[in-house]
Amino acid sequence: MSNPTLTMSRPSYLSVCVAGLLALAIAMGIGRFAFTPMLPLMIRTGSLDVAAGGWLAAANYAGYLLGALTTARLPLTPQRVGLVSLAVIVISTAAMGWSGSVAFWLVLRFVAGAASAWALVSTSVWCLAWLARLDRPSGAGLLYAGVGVGIALAGLYCWRAGAAGASPDSLWAQLGILALVGLLVVAALMPRDGVAAAAAPRAGDGATAPGAVSWGLVLSYGILGFGYILPATFLPVLARAVVDDPSVFGAAWPIFGAAAAGSTLLAAAVLGHISRRRVLAGSHALMALGCLLPVVHLSALTVLAAALLVGGTFMVATMAGMQEARASTLGDPTRALGRMTAAFAIGQMAGPILSSALSGSSQGFGGLFIALTVGAVALLGSAAWLMREPRAIA
Repeated sequence: MSNPTLTMSRPSYLSVCVAGLLALAIAMGIGRFAFTPMLPLMIRTGSLDVAAGGWLAAANYAGYLLGALTTARLPLTPQRVGLVSLAVIVISTAAMGWSGSVAFWLVLRFVAGAASAWALVSTSVWCLAWLARLDRPSGAGLLYAGVGVGIALAGLYCWRAGAAGASPDSLWAQLGILALVGLLVVAALMPRDGVAAAAAPRAGDGATAPGAVSWGLVLSYGILGFGYILPATFLPVLARAVVDDPSVFGAAWPIFGAAAAGSTLLAAAVLGHISRRRVLAGSHALMALGCLLPVVHLSALTVLAAALLVGGTFMVATMAGMQEARASTLGDPTRALGRMTAAFAIGQMAGPILSSALSGSSQGFGGLFIALTVGAVALLGSAAWLMREPRAIA
């Protein structure tokens, strides 16, 4: 017999999807990746160089790692963790325009990274649980499309404002205001606490021990983080090297975001009968190609193709990986998703650090190109291993 309290408080499918989509749009599109379209504008004004940009990116990823490791320990419900983390992103984003100190920026990017991980894990927990409870698992495509939507909207905003001559300081403040508006909408639509827990996987559904997740899946997810982060961070910079015009090079990042959003919706619609292991392997291989194209020949065409290949695969792989981790876990999946996110964060940290270290001993984009090649090789190796090891993420 159903509980009338739960029935009365059940949210609509649309409100769950919109709240989750907006939460990830703020957390990832602004908290994590607004720095990407901002970086070439900051370089253009002399605030940063490529090496310093790599260290700021690494600080964000270090915060992301800390957030992934601590999400399960926060004494709040997933919904409240999500709201608090989004508020932190609003403040840390707007504060980027308050000072020109690189040290201050390092702290702010670190804080924003931690809050982004809290938001990703907590939103995945409550939103995937509600989608399962509503018997609409395909809604995961809408949920994770939020990352691409946030990237595309923030990228478009920075692209047009940069082309109009807006200063980076004012743009950071404006992005903070946009994040605040989104936070208010999420707070209004988000389901109330205490209901989604009932949707955890049941014994016999292929779940393992509480908090357990295959190390094969964790490793492949870490390689995904390493392989995608360099093009995700430096595509606009590479585009600027081809055409030094904000009205042109700024288009690379919105295209990346649009590809990410569209790919998750497409994957949810047509990939339901394909194993998540094969989805991950295919995503790794296509992403490797996207990493290699600008290395082989740097041009507007190869940068555009890289944006489509990397942007069109990284969120499909993220969606497949997070769904697989949740499906393989009994009870509260927060720890398993946190472990996955931590592996992803370690891979992301390694990418910019390697690029910055190599940039100090080579001229131009030599260090970045070497790092992109290493990432491509790692992704291809991971794809081959995933295809050969059907038990790797079973």
